[in-house]
Amino acid sequence: MKKASWFDRYLVALIAVGLLVVCMLGCKTNPERRSDPPAPPPKVDARLITSNTTFGLKLFGELAKAQPKENVFISPASVAMALAMTYNGAAGDTQQAMAKALELGGMSARELNEANSALRTGLENPDPEVRLSIANSLWTRQGVSFIQDFLQANRTYYGAEVANLDFSAPSAARTINDWVSKKTEGKIPTIVDRFSPDIVLALVNAVYFEGRWTHAFSKSETKDLPFTLLDGSEKKLPMMTRSGEYWHFKGDGLEAIRLPYSQEILAMYVFLPDRGTGLEGFCRSLTAQRWADMLSKLQESSGSITLPRFRVECGVKLNDALSALGMTVAFDKKRADFSRMCQPMGPVWIDEALHKTFVEVTEEGTKAAAATAVMGVAMAPPPPPSQPFNMVVDRPFLCAICDDETKTILFVGAIVDPGTVK
Repeated sequence: MKKASWFDRYLVALIAVGLLVVCMLGCKTNPERRSDPPAPPPKVDARLITSNTTFGLKLFGELAKAQPKENVFISPASVAMALAMTYNGAAGDTQQAMAKALELGGMSARELNEANSALRTGLENPDPEVRLSIANSLWTRQGVSFIQDFLQANRTYYGAEVANLDFSAPSAARTINDWVSKKTEGKIPTIVDRFSPDIVLALVNAVYFEGRWTHAFSKSETKDLPFTLLDGSEKKLPMMTRSGEYWHFKGDGLEAIRLPYSQEILAMYVFLPDRGTGLEGFCRSLTAQRWADMLSKLQESSGSITLPRFRVECGVKLNDALSALGMTVAFDKKRADFSRMCQPMGPVWIDEALHKTFVEVTEEGTKAAAATAVMGVAMAPPPPPSQPFNMVVDRPFLCAICDDETKTILFVGAIVDPGTVK
């Protein structure tokens, strides 16, 4: 009886927490090699890839616009999956608003769930030098009656662990932070500092990726060279250099290159705007169509790439950006409808959507991680250019880590001030 009256006195809030970590230098224990070839992954619904790309780039654009002078590094895959789990509990106008923001088009909730299940399987690829694992969890408030269909959908399609948690206890935040830290190999040690006493649910998505460059940079070739910041000042950074065959393009106000990992299923794409264009203008013009156009222009070419060795950590609250994409109602405690999620003693809404990321690029490969609280392109290569290129990333740039098999953007970021890696 005390719990019921407590809920009568206080409005109930919802926090949606999603987490993604990608690490490319060695994550998890290598699975035993088998003589038999692995079964082919299930085919991912092309509509989900289109929606995730469109949503992810729009979300990135909103965040980059709000922080034009800061590093912005996010995981669209993490945010989209966390919100998809939350979507299973939405109804009415809230469900429609989330579908619009997530660019779902005509996909039903079941089609979305099945597509995300296939995507999770497809992303967890068997490349022996790359690890990409995805973990989900739901933490439910003790004493709140959750709809079994909501819990079962997230268990079945997202492999979500479900556990009760006393959010009023001082140890609640530590419990979830410990789970996050474990799933991200310590790259994201915390996602929340504390919980509001009104929280009824936390959804957490954790993705960990680890791999090595297909062709590593030689440490003996790394030299301290100037990197020009947005204000025109320069700072010395350790710049890695390597020559070889790459997919590369220069024109239309930018230079781009594909840097593959291991067996080339995953890759980092680096986009360097011309000095007259600038990174801010480039980010504003970045749409799903331009993304596809840029990738289609990459040609197999000989040349050299000079790239900073860098480390960046970011943390951002997503409420305003998601509201700008059409999800305002989900954050409105008077209008939000999550009646397909639980039956509390008061209204339920998304209180906060939090996101944290980590990326480290070195001669061996890349480590990246992200936490959210709630593509390459196959083509016939055109003739290579007659002259080798020399791409020097010595000013603010955009980078993205992609799974080319599923055409998924795992991470995308505007790097305006690379942190130094010792």
